[in-house]
Amino acid sequence: MDTSRPTVFVNAELLPMYVGRKVRAVVQVTQSDGEIKTGKSTDELQLIIKGLPQVPLMTHVEVIGIAESEQSIHAETWTNFGNTFDTQSYNQVCQLANGEFKGLFL
Repeated sequence: MDTSRPTVFVNAELLPMYVGRKVRAVVQVTQSDGEIKTGKSTDELQLIIKGLPQVPLMTHVEVIGIAESEQSIHAETWTNFGNTFDTQSYNQVCQLANGEFKGLFL
C-alpha cells in the first residue's frame, strides 16, 4: 500500500483546498448525464462527479479521484453505499480529518 500520497476525506466545502490532489468524498447521486453525475455532498452542497458509471439516482457513492475544480472530482474508483448512509457521521469525519486530528488521517 502506497502511503506517500494519502487520499484526503472531503466534502464540498473542503474540496477547494485540494484541487489537483487525490480525494475521497461521498455523494448522493441526484442527476445523471452520461458519465457526468451531479450529487449532494455530505454537507448538503452540490458536487459534479466525472467518469462515474451508471448508478441509480439517490444512491450514495464513495468516490476516490482527482479534484479537478472547486466543485468537481474525476472518479478513479467508486463504491456503491446504497440508499441509506449516515451522511452526518461522514461529514464529521471530514471535519476531523481536516482539523485537529489531521495527523491521524494523513
